[in-house]
Parts: sequence; C-alpha cells; structure tokens
Amino acid sequence: MAADFILNSLPKSYDQFVMNFNMNAWEKTVPELHGMLKTAEMNVPSKVNQVLTIRSAGVRKPNPKKRGYNSKGKNKAIVAAKPATNKAKAITKAPPPEERQCFECNKMGHWRRNCPEYLAKLRMNKANGAGPSGISIYVIELFTVSSNTWVFDTGCGYHIINVLQEPEKWKKLKQSDMELIVGDGKRVPVLATGTYYLSCPSGLVLMLNNCLYAPGLTRNIISVSLLFEQGFKYVFNGIAISAFLNDVFYFEAKPRNGIYEIDVQPNNNVYNLSKRIKSGINDTFLWHCRLGHISKSRIKRLQSEGILESTGHDSFDDCESCLAGKLTKDPFTHVGERAKDLLALIHTDVCGPFRTMSRNHERYFVSFIDDYSRYAYVYLMKHKHETFEKFKEFQNEVENQLGKTIKALRSDRGGEYLSLEFINHLKEHGIISQPTPPGTPQLNGVSERRNRTLLDMVRSMMCRTNLPHSFWSFALMTAARIVNLAPTKKVNKTPYEIWFGTKPNLSYLRVWGCNAYVTRDSNDKLDPRGEKVVFVGYHNKSGYYFYHPDANLISIKRKGHFLEKEFLDQGTGSNIVDLEEIREPQTTADEVGMSDQQEVVANESDLNTSIRRSSRTRNAPDRYLGHLDGSEVLLVAEPDNEPTNYKTAISDPESAKWLDAMNSEMQSMCDNQVWDLVELPPGSRAVGSKWIFKRKTDMHGNVHTYKARLVAKGFTQTQGVDYDETFSPVAMIKSIRILLAIAAYYDYEIWQMDVKTAFLNGHLSEDVYMVQPEGFVDPKYPNKVCKLNKSIYGLKQASRCWNLRFDQKIKEFGFIKNEDKPCVYRKASGRTISFLILYVDDILIIGNNIPMLNEVKHWLGNCFAMKDLGEAAYILGIKIHRDRSKRLLGMSQSAYIDKMMTRFNMENSKKGTIPMTKGTVLNKSQSPSTDIEIRRMQAIPYASAIGSIMYAMLCTRPDVSYALSMTSRFQQSPGIAHWTAVKNILNFQTDRDDSRSQSGFVFTLNGGAVSWKSSKQSVVADSTTESEYIAASDAAKEAAWIKKFIADLDVVPSIRKPIEIFCDNTGAIAQAKEPRSHHKSRHILRKFHYIREIVERGDIIISKVDTDQNLADPFTKPMTQDKYDQHRSAIGLRLASDMF
Repeated sequence: MAADFILNSLPKSYDQFVMNFNMNAWEKTVPELHGMLKTAEMNVPSKVNQVLTIRSAGVRKPNPKKRGYNSKGKNKAIVAAKPATNKAKAITKAPPPEERQCFECNKMGHWRRNCPEYLAKLRMNKANGAGPSGISIYVIELFTVSSNTWVFDTGCGYHIINVLQEPEKWKKLKQSDMELIVGDGKRVPVLATGTYYLSCPSGLVLMLNNCLYAPGLTRNIISVSLLFEQGFKYVFNGIAISAFLNDVFYFEAKPRNGIYEIDVQPNNNVYNLSKRIKSGINDTFLWHCRLGHISKSRIKRLQSEGILESTGHDSFDDCESCLAGKLTKDPFTHVGERAKDLLALIHTDVCGPFRTMSRNHERYFVSFIDDYSRYAYVYLMKHKHETFEKFKEFQNEVENQLGKTIKALRSDRGGEYLSLEFINHLKEHGIISQPTPPGTPQLNGVSERRNRTLLDMVRSMMCRTNLPHSFWSFALMTAARIVNLAPTKKVNKTPYEIWFGTKPNLSYLRVWGCNAYVTRDSNDKLDPRGEKVVFVGYHNKSGYYFYHPDANLISIKRKGHFLEKEFLDQGTGSNIVDLEEIREPQTTADEVGMSDQQEVVANESDLNTSIRRSSRTRNAPDRYLGHLDGSEVLLVAEPDNEPTNYKTAISDPESAKWLDAMNSEMQSMCDNQVWDLVELPPGSRAVGSKWIFKRKTDMHGNVHTYKARLVAKGFTQTQGVDYDETFSPVAMIKSIRILLAIAAYYDYEIWQMDVKTAFLNGHLSEDVYMVQPEGFVDPKYPNKVCKLNKSIYGLKQASRCWNLRFDQKIKEFGFIKNEDKPCVYRKASGRTISFLILYVDDILIIGNNIPMLNEVKHWLGNCFAMKDLGEAAYILGIKIHRDRSKRLLGMSQSAYIDKMMTRFNMENSKKGTIPMTKGTVLNKSQSPSTDIEIRRMQAIPYASAIGSIMYAMLCTRPDVSYALSMTSRFQQSPGIAHWTAVKNILNFQTDRDDSRSQSGFVFTLNGGAVSWKSSKQSVVADSTTESEYIAASDAAKEAAWIKKFIADLDVVPSIRKPIEIFCDNTGAIAQAKEPRSHHKSRHILRKFHYIREIVERGDIIISKVDTDQNLADPFTKPMTQDKYDQHRSAIGLRLASDMF
C-alpha cells in the first residue's frame, strides 16, 4: 500500500517511470521503489515539484554535505535534490558511472544493491533468520497530525508506537538489536517491545501485542496483517475500513490525504502515561502556568510594569497544555473607535451550550467587557434566558461601585438580547443598544475574542489535571480573574488597574489544578492535621477553593501549602475537556411532518401504551429565547440532568452514587444468571449494551434512589432472527380507576408491590448475544460476549417475555385473567375475592380478605424478587388519598403538576379559575405570519406543554379535556393566542377553520369520573342533531366496554342492568332508538349506527337530560365559571383538602 501511495502521488513527469515500473512486473516493495526513484530522478526535468516529505523525527543528524539537505527550521526533512538534467531518459540497467556514490557505504563506483557491505549484511541476517537489515518503514508526514490518530498500514508487519505505557513492563532492547529504515535511508532504533492498550471510539480496548517502541518516529502505526492474524476481519464500505473481532465492531479507519487513519480518544485509564517534562522548571514557565497559560509577551509586560516581581526572562519549550488547548483563527480586520471612559460601551456575548455540564449544572456563560478598560465580568448560567437577569445584576454592581452609568451595550443578534423585556429595560435606563448587523458577529469581536481566550485557557488548564470535566466552570472563573490582571494590546495598563485605580497583587496566584495540603477540620488530636486536596479556584480575595476527592466536596480555605512544582513535573495529561458549543438546528414550520388537522385526542384510553418506558426528552431550541416576553422567556423545559452514558456518570459530581447503582445492577444480573460469557458463534452478531441512569423521586419530588439500568440496544435486532413477537399488554388507567372506585365502595384493602428487575424474570426462546457492558468487561475474557438467558431491558421481546412469565405464575395460584383487560386478574372463593392489576412492574392487590391477600404476596415473593410497599399510596405518579370511614378515595397528581409548573417556570403564576373561558376563539388565522413571530414561537415549547398537560388529563384531570383538545390542533404552527390558551390551562390546570363538531362524554362510578373523552369529530355534521348522535355513538361503545369489564369482575350486581346515557338532544335520542333507516340519517357512516345495536340488546338506555344538567358539556365547549364549577363537582373533582 505504501508503494502505491508513493507511485500515485508522483507528478506527471514520472509517468514514464510509473508505467515501466508497473509493466515490468517488479515486486512492489518500498525499498526497491526507493532505489529506482533515486536513479530516475536524475532524468526528470528540473521543474519537478516535490510533493512528499519522507522523514524520521530526527533520531540522527543528517549530513549537511549531502545534496538536497535543507538546513532551515527545526527537524526539517531531507528532500530529493533537483535533477541535474532536463531530458528524460529510459530506465536501463547500465553499469553505474564511476562518480556514482553508494547509499550504503558512501563509496564511489557502485550501487547499493551491488555493495559488498550491504550483501554481507543480507547474508548474515538470512543466516539468523531475520531477513533484511532492519524493518523498512516509510512515514509520509502530512501537514497536520493529530495526536489521537494512528496510521492503519497494510505494508507494515509490526505495530509501531512512539509513546510508552507502563515502561517497567516492556522488554528493553539495545540500539543495535533492531532498527527501522525510514524514507530518507536513515535508521531509527527500536528501544523496547511490549503490549500497548489502545482505547477505541467504540469504547473497547484494543490490545496490540509485540509492539515496537521507536521514539524517533512521528507517527504511530497499526499493522493490518498482525490484526488479521489475531482474528480481525475488515469490511470496506467504499469510504472507510471497519475492523471487527468476532463480529464485534472495534474501530473505523478513514482516508485522510491518501492515508487510512484511526481516530482514537485519549485514554484516561491506568494504561495512559503522559510524557514527562524536565524537572528543572524555570520561573517564567511557573508563572506562565499560574497565570492560566497567558502568552510570554504578556508576562514580560507584567514584569516591566513592576506588577510581577519575578525578573526571569528564561525561555521555555512549547507548553504542551497550550498546544492541546488553544486554536488559532484569522482575525477579523474591522477596527472600531475606542470608548473614552469607563462604562461608555459594554461588549457582551453568550457562550454555550456545552456538552459538558458543570458541577452546578451550568451549560452557558455570559461575559460583559468594558471597552475602555477591557475589564470583564463573567457569569455562569444554566439556561440562555438568564442573560437578562445577569445583565441587571452586572448593571447594579458596576454602576453602584463606579458611580457611573452604562451608556451603550454591544451584542450580536442572539435572541437573548432582542426580547421586548431586555430592549425596554435598556430604553428605560437610557442605554443605547448596538446589535451587530445580521451575519457579522465579528463586529462583536471584543466579547467574541474574550470568550475564545477564556476557553483556550480553560482547555490548557484542564489538560494538566485529572479532574472531572465538570470542573470547567471553576477553571473558567479562574481564567476570567487572571485575564483582568494581565495587560492587553489595546490598553497601556492592566484592566484591573484602570478599573480599580491600583496595581494588582499577583503574589497569591497559584497553578490551577495543583495538589495542596490544607488543615483538616477535625477535633480529634490523633487525626492527621493536614489533608491532601486539589486547588480549583479563588474565593474573592481572601481564600481559595479546594476540591476534596474522597468526599467529593468543595471547601473554602484561607491558605494552603501548594505542590506546584511536583504538579508541573508530571507533564501534560490527556484530559481534553469538550468545550465545543452545541449547535442547535432550527426547525421551521415547513419541516414538521404534521398537518394542522392532526390533534392530540384527549381520550384517556390512549394511555394503553406504556407511559413508563419512554425516557426520551424533547427540548425546544433556545436560539430565539430572547424574543419572548418576561413570562415566556423561562419556559424551556429543564432536563433532569441525569448522566447520558457511562463516561458522564463516572465524571458526574455524584459519581459515587452512580457507581453504587451500577454495581447493584451488575449484582442483580449475577444473581439472576442473566448471561453466560461465550465466544460469538460464526454467522451471529452481538447487540450493543448501554447504561441508563435515573434519579427516582417520591410523591413530593424528593430524590430517594439513584438507579442504573443496563439495557440492550434492541434497535439493532432483526425480526425473525433475534425475536418473533413483541406485543405485551398493560393495564389501562381507566381499569385502575374503576377498580379503585369499587374498592372504595366496598371498603376493600388496596395494597401495592413492586417487582425488582422485572424483565430479568422472562426467559428467552431465541439465542441473543450482547457485548459486555461498558466499565464491567471481564479482563480475562475481553473478547467474549454475553449469551443472554433472560430478557434484559431493551430487547424487543423483553416486555413480552416478562408478561408471559408473570401470567403463567399468577395463573398457577388460581387467578383468572380478565378477557377485556389481560393485565387484570381475579380470584374468588366463596365470599372471599381478590383482584390483581399489573402495570409493567407495578402491582396493585385489591381484596376483602387480609389472609388471602397475604397469601398472594407470599406467593409472588416466592416467584419473584418483590418489594412490599404496603397500602397503596403512590402509583404511576398518582397519589392516592383515602378516608375509609367515609368510604372516600381520591386520586391526585399534585407533585407532577407542581413539577410541570416548575418545568415551565410558572409556579408563581396567578392561579386560574377555568381552563378555557367562554367566548375563546382559536383558529389558523392566529398562527404566526412574519419571520419575527415564527422565530418567537419556535422558541416556545408548545408541544412539550401539550404533552405534559395530557398525562394529567389522562389520569386525573378530565376537566381540562376540552381545552387541551382545542389547543392540541395547532401544534404545527401555534401562535401567541394558542400559547396563551395553553398557559391558561397550565395556570388552571368549536374549531372555526372547518365545520367539525366536538365529541365528549364522561362516565362516573361511585360518584367519581372513571372514563372520559374530548375530541374533534372526524366527519362534518349537517346539524346539531347529527353531531349529538355521533357523540352518543362514541359514548355507547365506551359504555359497552365498561359494562363487560365490570361484569367480568363479578362484584357490582347493578351492572347487569343497562347503563344509562344522558343526552340533551331529542333528535339524537330518537335516531338512536329507531332501528330503521331514515332519510335524514342515510348519509351517516355505518359505524355510527352501532349505537342502535347496543341499545337494542339492552346494554344501554339513552335518556333526556336538561341542557344545564349535562355533565358532558365541559368536554365539548367553554363555559361560564359558575356552570363549570357545578359540573366539575358533579363528576367528583374536588380539592383534596376539602375531602381528606
């Protein structure tokens, strides 16, 4: 491959040579090609452009007398000399001229291939079984080489590295034992052989056996042939080469400038050893680190101005932390007029969001820089919308301290600066807003450059530490302090001196991230007085922030003993913190694949799909948050901040708790014998695995458990191979409400249990293989995979396997499954009766005999690992209130609703009295039409709010069904009027674009609502009678199901009688009772006439009710306050404080 690369890169003047080389069937080896090119270059015209630089890393000094040596610059390559003739000649094997010099012995009159010394070496190596004198390797040096890339070479028979891991475990060699021959003919010694552990992007560790350590090379090389001998297989997809071992993906090699390279991440585990710098640290380098890696010129200015007492001007080599953490871009050449006084002009910019969250969950920061002094304030933020509050905080402080007022504010056109609230505030205080023109953020260059400088410093500071990445916020605030103390090109004094009128004191500065000893807070005289900590920042001017790794906490101490030089002796590590901003794509209305006609049907029966299984959160983009008013700007949903993968969990501030949770999960896997480690059979493939993390809360929203769940990546399974069927039933919430209503009426016991790791109880009938979980790979068998015996979470068939196993066991105890709801079971013996409801892994046990219920619990405990939760108090996020003396039972979601209000930052909003006021009109004409309105609405989490309200409506809040049904129709393009209506629903807790009416019904049992619906009808009704008839048909079908379900429970004798449905339209009642077709109803779809069959068989009776007494009215139209309160009370919706 190396020979092909060289041939393909030759210029056109070498075409004749390339053709001859290929046609004469010479062996395409690099040494042969190298020798022939040396001969051919003399016959190439002089205008040849040298396109390749083939070199070593300067192991031995080249001979300056050799032709073509370039002496300029450090570590320059030896390039081919210009040809001496302009006329191309055919390549022949003529005898060498007398003046020809041998490249082996440097004598004249013969070529290297005929050199006696060279032939003697070949014979000697052949006798020793070693082949040629050394290993030939050509390193093609490109313009930019990442330290995290490895060359994937088909022409190299060895793995070659230039960095050692655990040197004591490597076999050392003498320089004469083994050598590498590089492209310029020089020999690079191999100093050691051993095993190298390389962390792949896939999360797996690649073990490279028999590596050669050659520090003189500039590139690391992985041998394709050696990995092939280990069993690796390669797949070429036309763009890249993927490497698999036992069908497990390890890495991908991509072409870059003609060479296939592997991008790997720096390894932070025990195998990673950084290069050491010299222990003799000069004073200049020490202050360079203390000052957050500022430039040498700024250090000299501090010395010349007498601020820095150090007088040393010693130079130092390139700082590896700066090389790893800083990037450069071409500056924008615009030069603006400088301000003449403090606060005359303030520059500001928001930076973020960052993928890495700080210890306090911040993802953004905002800077405010005074143009005259360049003094800056930096504030950390969790969300962009905090920018306005931070500006007011900044304004109050600086104006109070300086006795001056801010005159102008310059920013980019980020939405956070263009909200009406922000603009009105600036106008009220006489501050001129100077937003940059569209598309020219460079005109806000002062703040853009300052933020870049801060991030460069943070990366450089973090490079030298092993601190979790969440400490970037401490590094940032330290960097912000240091920049204010250092001079800039634009001002003669330091920003601090101009701002405060006095020179800064630098004596307290220390190298960020170094270890230190501080006094221990202990009263025990026998305890050590000192404690080893890590210095992470400055607390005002009187103390330091120290990190205690063992306790995972931050303390403030007035002083400490800093181990700076020991810290700098360790050199630069590979702790590269990811502080790249997340670019959030904007979704326009045209890109959303939803029609205005689509709506969320407010029918609680939709809850039949599993609510608990979806952990995906959808957050609205916040690019245009600044366009919102004061109440809307805080509405972006706040994430739960759980770790998203294994790496973020172990670097999380609460990593100890997450590790305990993972260990507990792995112990559960072991106890349940979930898998066996096996070799992956040929032709099979293993699915991936992933860690899911969750903080579980109680009914009040307090965290009580840290949960780590190991799941399989079931989305990679193939139907018919890895699974056959996936359907698994769950109990509908209305089934639970009906049974709870019956339990309240008869005063039954209601107990609750939870199945621990429920899915692990299901048995698999297919052979499924999974890769070992990250962080828990068996070191003895790293290449083996897990053959699953149980239905681990994440598999397509996992839920079904668990449900089948539970169904089998509960039937063995005598329970009978309900025909209409498979997850509802009944067991009766004489007057003793018990019910069991299964919702995934939550179980409700209801019955009238305590010994019988105890037997059920005992049976379940013997079959599965169970958690007894006692009397039911909190299930599916619903709190159960009960007063057995009054036989009252209530269900509320106060904690969920409070969390929802906090999520949208409306917890302090004025409480509403009605979800939708009478006369409210919503239609398409209220959708945004201008670009400003569209951008404003894109930042509002409209669909997220609809979904949040829906869960409450489905479970316990039928009173918002109509309002939710109306507002859900405009999710594609909501306007301000639509959003106001949603906020009205949040505060509380007939579509004019077409002629479709609204259907609605509610069923009550024992005085409380158990089933309800509110939705737009799917057809256009010609009259009010037809609309009421269609609504009655929907209600009739629901009544038929409720009657059958309760009848199967066999505890409500009155259910044998017809269910009475009340309707306030006489014509609709007549049509429902009329078995024959009428000319006024011939056009109605046949499915709506099903009501006649239900009436005829006696399941329901339709009766007339006065319009003012129709309890379904809140589900079909807005109402006045008095009528709404009356109807809401009639269906059993009351304040819990008034009842319990």
